Amino acid sequence: MSVQLDPVARLPDAAVWRHGHAQGQQQALLLLLLALAAIVLLYHATFWSMLELWSRSQTFAHGFLIVPISCWLAWRQRTRLAALAPQPSRPGLLLLGLLGLAWLLADAANVPVVEQYAATAMLPACVLAILGPPAVRLLAFPLAYLFLAVPFGEVFLEPLIDFTAAFTVTALQWTGVPVFRDGSNFSLPTGNWSVVEACSGLRYLIAALALGALFAHVNFHSARRRLAVMAAALLVPILANGVRAYLIVMLGHLSDMRLAVGIDHLIYGWLFFGLVALLLFWLAARWRELPPARAVPPARPAHLSAGAASPRAVVRASVACLLLAAVWPVLALASHRDDAPKLPAVVLTLPDPPAWHRLPDVPPAWQAPYAGTPARFAAMYARQDGDGAPVGLQLHWYARQARDAELLTHQASPYGAHWMPLVQGERHVNLSDGQIGVRESVLAHGGERLLLWRVYRQGGVVTARPVLVKLLLAQAKLLGRRQDGADILVFAAYDELAPPPRAQLQAFMRAALPVIEQRLQELPHGP
Repeated sequence: MSVQLDPVARLPDAAVWRHGHAQGQQQALLLLLLALAAIVLLYHATFWSMLELWSRSQTFAHGFLIVPISCWLAWRQRTRLAALAPQPSRPGLLLLGLLGLAWLLADAANVPVVEQYAATAMLPACVLAILGPPAVRLLAFPLAYLFLAVPFGEVFLEPLIDFTAAFTVTALQWTGVPVFRDGSNFSLPTGNWSVVEACSGLRYLIAALALGALFAHVNFHSARRRLAVMAAALLVPILANGVRAYLIVMLGHLSDMRLAVGIDHLIYGWLFFGLVALLLFWLAARWRELPPARAVPPARPAHLSAGAASPRAVVRASVACLLLAAVWPVLALASHRDDAPKLPAVVLTLPDPPAWHRLPDVPPAWQAPYAGTPARFAAMYARQDGDGAPVGLQLHWYARQARDAELLTHQASPYGAHWMPLVQGERHVNLSDGQIGVRESVLAHGGERLLLWRVYRQGGVVTARPVLVKLLLAQAKLLGRRQDGADILVFAAYDELAPPPRAQLQAFMRAALPVIEQRLQELPHGP
């Protein structure tokens, strides 16, 4: 009688361990890929919104390259990754749950950039939860590089525009060219110039950061040198953009506005940026480091492999990842079930505030842009005693708020096509029942100025802080409470040589806010 033995059973202990380790690692990698694919499918709307931004914005077009580059960088580590035993991590599952909660709050509050960061961060969290900390340390850069695919950076537009304008004006003054600056606009004897979004250097900065991070990772190995290259990739484009703007203005000035005032303006800018980037990375390459010798640790028997997890543990971690990732889109669907309710049309009217009367024949000096189809009210008011300049009031009320139809929808021209913001900040105003904060802006149109105060009313709370508005909106949607919100704007025009009429706006707000509050409480709204 002959006995058939399993071929694996006849292998030495080390060979048996290697065979089992290879099978376990292949199973873990397969489960990880399935979990990552599930996240992409579950959050496809969020990832699709990123792709749409890549396709329509030159500033973020580099996103099309980030994902394949990250995959290539991870593929380079395949040999070392195969030598690691899976170590499922409970902190990874906790992190995945927290990221899902952040995504849900951002979805309810309509904050796309937070949604995109949270969904992208779920991918590294899955690697941590299924393969464990050693795999995350090995793939740290490819996983971190994915975050550059998120279209983010528009918050830096205003500071970059202000820096570029200040740098250009200062350089012109140093070279003896007379110049007058008004915000981001400045005038020379030969013509007028304006630093707009395309001149801010944001495109150069983001592209240089993506290239610099990749160059530093591939060519350097010490943390100090990598950080130095990335710091140079951040600072050099900002300074170079100031030099570029100055040279273009000088070229136009010296040619009597015949050169660098049309499409050649952008061509010169990209050529200059290309030369600066080439010089930067050529200099950095002179300090390139040779890769250190890497030795793959020898295979050890299973009982000596510290922290190695069983295949069942890997499967449990993968299933937990899928369940944690799936619960948040379901909750999001429930929170959006009443985004477009059938509420009666509202005609927004207001009685005159005490000591003020409406000016029916006076057109408003400015019209605030708005998103969607809110109930609107706009009027100009004057004191009954005739003291002071007229004050404008605009009110936009949303019974419900949905994406692209809410208080804080992003707009390319938030102050209209003709007005430019000169000063923006927050100011505290004393009213009869206490102090409130307002968002103050000084707008310019030629020699005319407009002092604008803006507050929001969300969920019965009057605030000037957009973050609080978003949190209150998310809370209302998730808890099924009233979502109505109002955008309240008061403004007054004045001459550029006169002081801003803050006392006039304060007196009007003290009289008008109680009237507005009472009227908004009477309006119909959904639960």
